[in-house]
Amino acid sequence: MILESTYENLGFEIENLEFLKVKMDKFKEFGLSEKVLSVLRDMKFDTPTDIQKETIPLILKGKDVIGNAATGSGKTFAFVSGILEKTEPWKGVQALVLTPTRELADQIFRVTKEFSKNFDLRSIEIYGGVNIRTQISKLRDCEIVIGTPGRILDLLKRRNLDLSRVTTLVLDEADRMVDMGFIDDVEKIISYCPKERQTLLFSATTSSRVKNIEKKHLINPVTVTVDTQVDPLKLKQVYYDVPIYLKFSLLAHLLRKERKGIVMVFCNTRRTVDMVSKSLGKNGIKNHAIHGGLEQNRRTKIIQQFHDNEAEILVCTNVAARGLDIKGVTHVYNYDSPADSEEYIHRIGRTARAGKNGEAISLISHTDYANFNDVVNKNEVNVEKMELPVIEKLHVDIQKRGPSRDSRGRGRGGSRYGGNRGSESRGRENKGGSDNRPSGGDRRRGSRFGGNRRRSSSGGSRGRSGGRRDSGSRRRRY
Repeated sequence: MILESTYENLGFEIENLEFLKVKMDKFKEFGLSEKVLSVLRDMKFDTPTDIQKETIPLILKGKDVIGNAATGSGKTFAFVSGILEKTEPWKGVQALVLTPTRELADQIFRVTKEFSKNFDLRSIEIYGGVNIRTQISKLRDCEIVIGTPGRILDLLKRRNLDLSRVTTLVLDEADRMVDMGFIDDVEKIISYCPKERQTLLFSATTSSRVKNIEKKHLINPVTVTVDTQVDPLKLKQVYYDVPIYLKFSLLAHLLRKERKGIVMVFCNTRRTVDMVSKSLGKNGIKNHAIHGGLEQNRRTKIIQQFHDNEAEILVCTNVAARGLDIKGVTHVYNYDSPADSEEYIHRIGRTARAGKNGEAISLISHTDYANFNDVVNKNEVNVEKMELPVIEKLHVDIQKRGPSRDSRGRGRGGSRYGGNRGSESRGRENKGGSDNRPSGGDRRRGSRFGGNRRRSSSGGSRGRSGGRRDSGSRRRRY
């Protein structure tokens, strides 16, 4: 009855209800309890994703699982459902989920809380930036802990967290935890857990260090690999070869021109995020910025606005955006070229999902040539070159340069705001300098990075007419 009224309200014909019930039975076939199935019906989930089909039965059987799947694949429900089915109330912490970022921890916590409403179970999210005493007080009656390695390890050292009864350990986005330098903390945390446990590891990419974790801490694991949900036929990839002093002006021009759906603008450093966000705001383009330097309550509020469709443009770093499953992204802008092909794939994978069209736009200046050439050649992608439209050079909100964590470990060459100057992730270095040019073969075809040269719908000349020097001032490189 609940199912029928739900789908009638959604406009489905009555004769289609039997088909929908059959699809709903797919979840039941996994062995999920009615407590979980009723929540699925309430949330209008009728068809499991590929990762759910493959992993839920294995998780319910107690197998160790390696899931190679990206954000948005449905992996969170896969491991949360398994945790709920095997966790018992009032028997201490029995499930630990480690994540690389606060935002991802918060998302997993929300899913866990929603699906556990029919269970007598309590969960808690633990990460830095909030009062540790409040977290300690909530730990006393909780069975499921979700958090970031740093704060979890801190609580273990304080002896405020007991993992001796853990039966399920989840390492979510293990590749990102490695990239961010959390691997030593993760190893220490695992040492606090019983050896006889179920371990579930999820990762969008594989590396030697991730494989090392798998060998050391998983027992006879079953590996499940699912393709990304991005539809390559629906994803349009283009780039602009733009002088660095016009990069921000071009971004603003394109955002004004194509204002539909949700837009994500990726920058490589916190400083660039702040510069781009503030400059967009001063030029009348409403946006929100998110990076690791913001207070947690501010970050949470911004993310919620996107989930509630109350915001459209998010300017962010790779690390801050990692794990955020924001629906309805139509455009992804690479203001700075990603440092490697894996990061490029992760960024553009935000759009063109679930049969929807999407566009990935890269703004490439001379400091980006080396990295972007590596990205394109390694993935053998055909990125169309767009001709620069006539654009007005806009004011850029320049911050005074001071001590910054982003200034550590930079590579050679690059501009403070326009180029590829490092990453927010610890341990990652820039791969090239400003005098590294793409291969001559691409240049001979009229495009540095492959693909066909294409004129912008805005028309116009090469675009330098809009980038004249201000009267009496030097040209600035932004």
